[in-house]
Amino acid sequence: MASSHLHFKTNYAVSSKIEPFYKGGRVQISKDENYIFCTCGSRVNVLEISTGKIVHSVEHDDQEDITCFALSSDDELLVTASRALLLKQWDWRQAQCTRSWRAIHTAPVASMTFDSTSTLLATGGCDGTIKLWDVVKQYCTHNLRGSSGVIQLVQFHPDIDRLQLFSSSMDCSIRIWDLSSSQCVCVLQSHYSAVTSLSFSLDGDTMVSSGRDKICTVWDLKQQKAKRTIPIYEAVEGAVILPENQDFSQIGVKKPKLHFITAGSKGILRVWDPNTARCVFSQTLTGVSAADNPRSLTHLLLLPASLRLATVTAEHNIMLYQLPGLTTLQQFVGYSDEVLDVKFLGKDDSHIVVATNSCQLNVFELASNSCQILYGHTDTILSLDVFRKGLLFASCGKDKLVCVWHMAGGSVRCVARGYSHTNAVGAVSCSRMKASFVVSGSLDCTVKVWDLPADLTAAEDNIHQLTPRATEKAHDKDVNSVTVSPNDKLLASASQDRTAKLWSLAGEGSLGLLGVCRGHRRGVWAVCFSPVDQVLATSSADGTTKLWSLQDFSCLKTFEGHDASVLKVIFVSRGTQLLTSGSDGLVKLWTIKTNECVKTLDAHQDKVWGLHGSRRDDKMVTGSADSNITVWEDVTEIEMAEEQAKQEEHILKQQELSNLLQEKKYLKALGLAISLDQPHTVLTVIKAIRQTEDNSELLEKTVLKLRVDQKEALLRFCVAWNTNAKNCQDAQVVLQVLLTHVPPEELLQYQGARTHLEALVPYTERHMQRIGRLLQASMFLNYMWQKMRVVGEPSSSKGPETFPCSHPSTDSDQLTFMSD
Repeated sequence: MASSHLHFKTNYAVSSKIEPFYKGGRVQISKDENYIFCTCGSRVNVLEISTGKIVHSVEHDDQEDITCFALSSDDELLVTASRALLLKQWDWRQAQCTRSWRAIHTAPVASMTFDSTSTLLATGGCDGTIKLWDVVKQYCTHNLRGSSGVIQLVQFHPDIDRLQLFSSSMDCSIRIWDLSSSQCVCVLQSHYSAVTSLSFSLDGDTMVSSGRDKICTVWDLKQQKAKRTIPIYEAVEGAVILPENQDFSQIGVKKPKLHFITAGSKGILRVWDPNTARCVFSQTLTGVSAADNPRSLTHLLLLPASLRLATVTAEHNIMLYQLPGLTTLQQFVGYSDEVLDVKFLGKDDSHIVVATNSCQLNVFELASNSCQILYGHTDTILSLDVFRKGLLFASCGKDKLVCVWHMAGGSVRCVARGYSHTNAVGAVSCSRMKASFVVSGSLDCTVKVWDLPADLTAAEDNIHQLTPRATEKAHDKDVNSVTVSPNDKLLASASQDRTAKLWSLAGEGSLGLLGVCRGHRRGVWAVCFSPVDQVLATSSADGTTKLWSLQDFSCLKTFEGHDASVLKVIFVSRGTQLLTSGSDGLVKLWTIKTNECVKTLDAHQDKVWGLHGSRRDDKMVTGSADSNITVWEDVTEIEMAEEQAKQEEHILKQQELSNLLQEKKYLKALGLAISLDQPHTVLTVIKAIRQTEDNSELLEKTVLKLRVDQKEALLRFCVAWNTNAKNCQDAQVVLQVLLTHVPPEELLQYQGARTHLEALVPYTERHMQRIGRLLQASMFLNYMWQKMRVVGEPSSSKGPETFPCSHPSTDSDQLTFMSD
């Protein structure tokens, strides 16, 4: 094994986490354009755009899912609606609920919005009614009836003087409500499917509506009729009128006329000229598009002050684009679904690449949480591996594809692709010495070796097509894991057939089988080479991890501790320790020499599929089916340094305490002893005070000068001392001072005072009984001593008959007592 002077790891601490913050539903951007508000179950999360971090979060106490929310136009008020038909008003910066009231609706609230003055709130319910609320005076002002089915959209006209509210429900029509009369003044009919958005021109006289019926309609609000219906050829989820006073010639807007931009099922942004009903600009996307396009957009939002657009994809990714060029600014992953693999990436492990239950890859920069979403696969990506330098990595998935990616300047692109497997590819491993080949393992039971070209990153736009150098039917069932040895000469594979196999990579056209590791009772999930020894580690669905000798393929050690399948295993601490992750959501640190589980780390609620260590061996990252990605930091040295510092501080304090006692500075000594939080040390000081002259007065004076928190600690220590007959007198003396001089009402304010006083009573009663018996015994002893003195005196003239004689019954009683 590795050198014995190596320090073993003892603990990891969570350094950072990437958690889900958006699981679908409404998204709104603050008026100052600094924050994105989005729903996540029973919470509304507030994402700071500049940092990509969740800075605020509000959550319903009843844990009911939030059906809708709205942020006021001045960014001050946040109102949420839950399935419990409760509306809550929040000071979202402090995460405090300032008011809650019943929604009056008979079914959950489906939509809501504030007017431009932030005083009126409109709520549209699943019961077909619309309520208007005065949030300042706190009462319902309007109850608008007449719509059929769920009110999917409510929106005030931007000109508050018009006092108009627009709504759309299941009948696909748009209703205009006059709020001064509470009447529906007009029903606009053009759509044959759900109306998804309304956008108003600057003068407020023109409106564009979008729908899932693949059309957009331009409305003249003065005449209250449709001016133009434009076929969009995709289900439109959002349409936004572009600011009319800006130069958008880059995207085909040549004249300062009304143009609008759409987002929908095709996943691209398109700019339309309503006068010609033509698309004047269409966004181009890179990568392979799937049949069921994962990039389909569900929301489109305009940030007018900074001329940005925000889109939300069906996979809960939030994208920010800069107008007029529609260049990508930022990407945020709202929900990662099940994390299947995760690896460190980049120089100094500055990034992580994550494979989720999706055909996209997410590359996060750890310092800023900014994300790049990679398109290239057409089905779920199952496994990842990174080359030694950290700039190239490989991925594989259910689309039977192996892809190689290159990162340059923080930007990642696909540089090579191999397509030869006949079933899903579940495992991939990169060469260790230099970027020369990739190995893949598939559900078709084969293992393939793919050679990489030398000029892999030379052509910017060219994607190399890989062909396998060697193909081998390796196992009888699915290949779950493959790994290349540190010297690139060996390959290990693990399978659902309960075996791990060792192969030689030396041959040109085929893999040479060297041996088989048999011993697991169920399928083997992962296999890993030791970085220093001729040892192989495997983890299995039977809940065990095993070490195997590469000499004779015998099992050297078995590690048992997980309650379920062990999904991943890696070596750390130069091959002297193991990290394993399991279906029980736990990560365990093992020391190989002692077979001991040093630490169990619990930060996940579901299967931990992803586990990877950094090149410096000071961090690890885990990814779980609970959608959480956790970066861990090795805190062994920090904890050792803290422990050493504590010991040194303790020694110094003990020396200082000794000096204070020597100098008879009892108040400082007692305060220092209490700060050490050691009852025995405090007792030493109390005993020292009691050994002085005028000890009662000195003790009283010293105890009463203590701070309240120090008196609380002293009362707590008295409970411990009072349990021991040797120390009970010291405890009782201190208690006497406290009970005599501290008022009862003040004493009861001490932390845990009632509990401490209750604990003192039974032992105090026992000590009283013992002292009572001792006092009684001493009185009898004294009486007997007096009798013995009288009997032993010299004879007198009165004769023996004058001496008093004990009564027989008295003697009997004395003997009984002594025997007792």
